[in-house]
Amino acid sequence: MSSSGTRSAVSGLLPLDTTEDVRERGAGVARQVAVLPVGSFEQHGPFLPLATDTLVACAIAREVAAAYPVHLLPPVTISCSHEHADWPGTVSISSVTLHAVVRDIADSLRASGVDTLVLVNGHGGNYVLGNVVQESVGSGTRMALFPAMEDWEAARERAGVQTSLLSDMHAGEIETSILLHAHPELVKAGYETSDFLADDRRHLLTLGMSGYTESGVIGRPSMAAAEKGKELLAALTDSFGAYFSLVTAETLPSRASDAGTSPVVDRRH
Repeated sequence: MSSSGTRSAVSGLLPLDTTEDVRERGAGVARQVAVLPVGSFEQHGPFLPLATDTLVACAIAREVAAAYPVHLLPPVTISCSHEHADWPGTVSISSVTLHAVVRDIADSLRASGVDTLVLVNGHGGNYVLGNVVQESVGSGTRMALFPAMEDWEAARERAGVQTSLLSDMHAGEIETSILLHAHPELVKAGYETSDFLADDRRHLLTLGMSGYTESGVIGRPSMAAAEKGKELLAALTDSFGAYFSLVTAETLPSRASDAGTSPVVDRRH
């Protein structure tokens, strides 16, 4: 790993690299890796901002960029949030558009000599990102999707998060904890009394979120804490090491298990 916090300062959501910073970093690695945070702009109950998924994806990506020699990109801030359409403020683009945006970014990076792209997904509804990565096999661009469910589960256990990933679906203990750590000024009062569980969500894609919750919350935000958010990010940063080793390897292993990673797509919202 390489400590790159001093050379990759970030203000808010945007990296502040100069083109010389990128050139110098690229000269010191065998394979250049870009990291693209993908968030959303959707309701997160009455106490978290619409940009929560983007803030979470950026928090993860910033920690990764501080620990590994990667090229941090600005986030994609609007994605596939159609299941949240019943709440004011939510904005979505189609999966076709998101697919095209990510592919265009990957093609542009490849043209400039960066042939490896890791997508840091902050919104479980972005199912199409799994297809983008799937379709990259044999394309000349090496891609990965992070974090997987296994990474979230390991982070949850390490941070002492008590709510299961099934129950902690949206604006719950995990997301609220990360924002309490990374952006406490953006967390409004009310999360302490907003717990709501709906574990059987088999018709979510048909009914949308409003078929399961009036508040927009599914989880237990009352159990959130800034220290849990800090540990969640630290655990995910450690988990990224296996991905970095995989995507920078001279040749890819024949089985995912050889690299200690899993191809399972994160379905959290």
